[in-house]
Amino acid sequence: MNQIRSEHGGAEAAQLISNESVSTPGIPGSSGESERYIDVMVVGAGLSGIAAGYYLQAHCLGKSYAILEARNVIGGTWDLFRYPGVRSDSDMYTLGYSFRPWGSEKSITDSASILQYIRDTADAFGIGQKIRYGHRVTRASWNTATGQWTVEAEVGPEKTVVHYTCRFLYICSGYYDYEEGYMPGWPGMDRFGGRIVHPQRWPEDLDYEGRRVVVIGSGATAVTLVPAMARTAAHVTMLQRSPTYIVAIPARDAVARWLHQWLPAAIAHRLARWKNVALTMYFYNLARFRPDLMKRMILSQVKAQLGPGYDVGKHFAPTYNPWDQRLCLVPDADFFKAIRTGKASVVTDRIATFTEAGIELDSGEQLDADLIVTATGLNLKLMGGMEIVVDGILVHTSKPLIYRGMMFSDVPNLAFALGYTNASWTLKCELTSAFVCRLLNYIDAHGYAWCVPRRRDTSLVEAPAVSLTSGYIMRAARILPKQGSKRPWRLYQNYALDMAMLKFGALHDGTMEFGRLDSARRAA
Repeated sequence: MNQIRSEHGGAEAAQLISNESVSTPGIPGSSGESERYIDVMVVGAGLSGIAAGYYLQAHCLGKSYAILEARNVIGGTWDLFRYPGVRSDSDMYTLGYSFRPWGSEKSITDSASILQYIRDTADAFGIGQKIRYGHRVTRASWNTATGQWTVEAEVGPEKTVVHYTCRFLYICSGYYDYEEGYMPGWPGMDRFGGRIVHPQRWPEDLDYEGRRVVVIGSGATAVTLVPAMARTAAHVTMLQRSPTYIVAIPARDAVARWLHQWLPAAIAHRLARWKNVALTMYFYNLARFRPDLMKRMILSQVKAQLGPGYDVGKHFAPTYNPWDQRLCLVPDADFFKAIRTGKASVVTDRIATFTEAGIELDSGEQLDADLIVTATGLNLKLMGGMEIVVDGILVHTSKPLIYRGMMFSDVPNLAFALGYTNASWTLKCELTSAFVCRLLNYIDAHGYAWCVPRRRDTSLVEAPAVSLTSGYIMRAARILPKQGSKRPWRLYQNYALDMAMLKFGALHDGTMEFGRLDSARRAA
């Protein structure tokens, strides 16, 4: 295994990466391939990639950057999903950018509005011209002797291979597999006489007006689909194996509207943002420390929505505690309204088999359907599926610890945007982008070539990086990295703590190691 030598001269082998050697790519340009140098390469042009572009050009003046996007459009998740009713499940005062306040009255809004907001932000700050579309990154290889990454991408439908070199690699590709959603499979699916659709592959020509629809699932996608489809379908049944916590919230934030009425826009946005951050942190901590109280609060709200005769215990009382899995937020109680009007219903049971006319349940009940929607979840794919190689050694993402929620142990000059599971994704991604800029400026100011987090504390206890017990997390356990039991390896899921650590915390913290090219070349 090649070694990386620190500025202090102590040779330390890269730990927590596999011993599987892989061939290093040939010299870019040696076979007609193009080579391009960029100071900072960003992967992904979604919500976090656009934030990365803003911070790099605002706080790392003089540094070149580019954004490689696998698809041919901007927006990431918000362009990918096209199913009826798709919307945010976080308020836009925190999901939106701090540097470009959300201007609409609706706090919980639809996907099209979010996508337009992302595009307008990219245009407003000239970030769009930095995006190179149709570039699917397949591999990134770090060379300590040169202090650079070689990034390999397939371009266009012909998958032409191009190489870029960069000093720093910033991955903003999220963690969803954009190719396929999760489909568990059930007996008799081929017998069903109607259409079976997964929300991630929603057909443009799908007509469900006046039809009987069964939506399989109980997560955020299902509770979004049910009221949206119930407006025109004959009836929509949400078939769930087990319940999920569902909370109704107003689509419009009355406090934020009042603030915008009386205060300058920038101040109103900042106050609304912090108000929502504080509320999110309060209810999350309440769920963690007083789960029984939180359960009673949620279920009492559901009972108030559906009335005393509804079996809330059967259909809306999960066996797990709130925030062991994500809560489902429904704006203006639209999900509950659809049930009250009789346009939608909930069935809690297991599938025995699909039939020609619908689904037969374990209880013997038959659900007739013209259309079945399998809102059964997503698959995870870290780093967009690319290979990460450090000095010829393939990095397995399940091996490293996560440093400050954004870097891998023993992987130099690489950061990734990983949002919160209990709050808006953008909150953490903006903190990460700001920290990356701090780090880059520090490296330049002190004449370093690279930085790398080192796991030196032998008392650290490993734990999964994501503590949720949701199905998509459990299915991906074998590829997910770990967190440690204390700072800077622990993920707190707390915006205030992270802000203190990332905005004001020391960069030379005894864990981050910095190095220069001269010592690296001697080591090589």
